[in-house]
Amino acid sequence: MGIGGSILLIVVGAIFTFGLDDTDLGPFNLDTIGWILQIAGVVALLMTMYFWNSRRRTVVREVPTAGHTVIPPTTDEVIERRERRY
Repeated sequence: MGIGGSILLIVVGAIFTFGLDDTDLGPFNLDTIGWILQIAGVVALLMTMYFWNSRRRTVVREVPTAGHTVIPPTTDEVIERRERRY
């Protein structure tokens, strides 16, 4: 859904919940619909942030130094290495 759709759900839900005086629309209660839309928007926003965060990975390639020979991999695999700096 993305960030924009999630924020739209939250805003429309807030308008239904807090902005309207006449909350009874036949068998529907606009306050309840507003709360449901707000909760759905927050859940969608959290899921979007989680998936965006899980896609951000840093790939560090080894740089040849003097006296060492680095043989590049023959396949299309991506090797992920993390360096710890103390």
